[in-house]
Amino acid sequence: MTIPFFDGHNDTLLKLLEADGADKERPFIEGMPSAQLDLPRAKAAGMAGGFLAMFPPPLKTGLATVAGGPALSPNLPPELALADAQLVTNGMASILLRLERAGALAVCRSASDVRAAIDRQVLAAIFHIEGAEAIDTDFRSLDVLYAAGLRSIGIVWSRANAFGTGVPFRHNVDPDIGPGLTDAGKELVRVSNRMGIMLDLSHLNAAGFRDVAAISDKPLVATHSNVHAISPSSRNLVDWQLAAIAESKGVVGLNYAVGFLQPDGVFRADTPLELMVRHVDALVDALGEDGVALGSDFDGAMIPAVMGDVTGVPKLLQALLDKGYGEELVGKIALGNWLRMIETTIG
Repeated sequence: MTIPFFDGHNDTLLKLLEADGADKERPFIEGMPSAQLDLPRAKAAGMAGGFLAMFPPPLKTGLATVAGGPALSPNLPPELALADAQLVTNGMASILLRLERAGALAVCRSASDVRAAIDRQVLAAIFHIEGAEAIDTDFRSLDVLYAAGLRSIGIVWSRANAFGTGVPFRHNVDPDIGPGLTDAGKELVRVSNRMGIMLDLSHLNAAGFRDVAAISDKPLVATHSNVHAISPSSRNLVDWQLAAIAESKGVVGLNYAVGFLQPDGVFRADTPLELMVRHVDALVDALGEDGVALGSDFDGAMIPAVMGDVTGVPKLLQALLDKGYGEELVGKIALGNWLRMIETTIG
């Protein structure tokens, strides 16, 4: 039995942007062995769709900064200039729109769009930016991005920007690091609520999280984060954050990155599925059956070797079934909870 699933976060567009050659779309459509996600494997695994992130990487370092290296140091990467962020974000947005024109996916602007794409068996894509560096504080570029299909924003990546401050990649550290949202960041929350843009709190520090919780009239969402009580990374959610998300009837997507799964924070490829299930158990306990989803971080992190790539997602879903999770609950975690959250936050 193939269980359809929706992925809360992947960095595949940046992988495509950084690939050699002028035709950036072809590897995704025909297959890209060096990636963790492409169209043939997504279809084979039962992937119904996902949030396709546009992450502007630190200059001259690319995605390697995320997977291992400078991002593991105790310091935040330097801020990224608006023009640099817009250049890279536009490049990834172009790839996404060209993939749509090629029939590889559908850029979805509403929950009804997502359902229609799934019914047509076309990959349903939510246009997401990870780190709002490409948005100016007058929000003129936000109007342009919205018209292109943007419906989800991660306010920060793990660095500061004009809107707030992220958490560094540290272990045995609480995310209560640095100041809250700037005035522009608080206005971004209000504007996004009005426009129907989901806000992603993954990577945001504790003070910024509190600001969003106080201002937003939408459920709180962390598309790719885990449980701090199991793996005490500053990237994971502590008990009060989980309680706030639960109170808002929000959602957390399980992050497959091994460093955010392991209790010791070590990046080990032999991380077992059982540890992923342990995080799901804790998320269900904290958030309820309607509050847990998937947020892989494919093409942005080391994931368990037993999973390998997107074709390994059914192994995780089967592990949940084997643990005693009923088919209805696994269906919610795999797909239903993201559909509900898209409908609630985006419309």
